[in-house]
Amino acid sequence: SPLNCPFQAMEKEVSAAFGKGEPGEILSSAFKLKVTREDICTLQQLCWLNDEVINFYMNLLVERSKKEGYPALHAFSTFFYPKLCSGGYKAVKRWTRGVDLFKQDLILVPIHLRVHWTLLVIDVRKKTIKYFDSLGQKGDNICKTLLQYLQEESREKRNLELAASEWVLCSPEEIPQQTNGSDCGVFVCKFADSISRDKPITFTQEHMPYFRRKMVWEIIHQQLL
Repeated sequence: SPLNCPFQAMEKEVSAAFGKGEPGEILSSAFKLKVTREDICTLQQLCWLNDEVINFYMNLLVERSKKEGYPALHAFSTFFYPKLCSGGYKAVKRWTRGVDLFKQDLILVPIHLRVHWTLLVIDVRKKTIKYFDSLGQKGDNICKTLLQYLQEESREKRNLELAASEWVLCSPEEIPQQTNGSDCGVFVCKFADSISRDKPITFTQEHMPYFRRKMVWEIIHQQLL
């Protein structure tokens, strides 16, 4: 089974994906998303991950969460937050057609701040909004923006006022930090991986080279190891 995938076989496939070939060749497609060789190559050491890779990975997490024993998970696309900021609630109102956010356990919002990826996590069970930043910056305003979004969504979709005072907003400090300028996207994916399993975040910067290669395999096989 692929889960016992021998390391050499995985390495061979990863090297092939990074190797010569048409940049536009599609190496994986699912969730109405396509990942090309060029996209996959952003997983090479010291490259910045792009939207395609992050969105595909978030969808793999959502797929896994449908299995027995995992928290109910919704992940927004990386394009959600900029759209919310530029157009307000109206601009994203239709993004949750057919999804009841308030029946989820966890909601992931990957956020791209020009040259830096971060992750916002809404825990519907605990009424918390947490901002995870591998460079340790605070995300108070981003948390507030998302709480406001939830309030509007609650009014619009279920005609209920969400009591802001019941919600806790924070930027956890005790999380692993990157030591270079290129791994933020991988940190975001792995924060999301741990959180979506209700597991503590235990990895560090030194795991990143392995995580990058593992993500190539997982995206190509559309299956998390």
